[in-house]
Amino acid sequence: MTDSSALDPEDRKIVTLARSARARNGVPEGAAVRDETGRTYVAGTVTLDSLKLSALRTAVAMAVASGAKSLEAAAVVTDAESASAEDRAAVRDLGGPGTPVLVAGPDGTVRETVTAG
Repeated sequence: MTDSSALDPEDRKIVTLARSARARNGVPEGAAVRDETGRTYVAGTVTLDSLKLSALRTAVAMAVASGAKSLEAAAVVTDAESASAEDRAAVRDLGGPGTPVLVAGPDGTVRETVTAG
């Protein structure tokens, strides 16, 4: 576990945004990504009859749709132990294999930081 106060302020910001999206929307996951210009994109899990997307894949899609060329970092707030391979692949597609993915619990405590690798 990582003490959230020890995080870089910009990383702490995306964890806080992801946590807020999860709570506000009452969804299983919240996520936020930061692009190469410092803009952030925040999303929750999408569950429709015809479309199911994790919060992190939705946040990456929002970044792409808004013209982001790369990602600096990503965060997901989830009950899961880690970010799924599919979520890391979406981050990797836009940000590259070294892009950090912060995985936090519902309380905002970062459990691990992995690369999109």
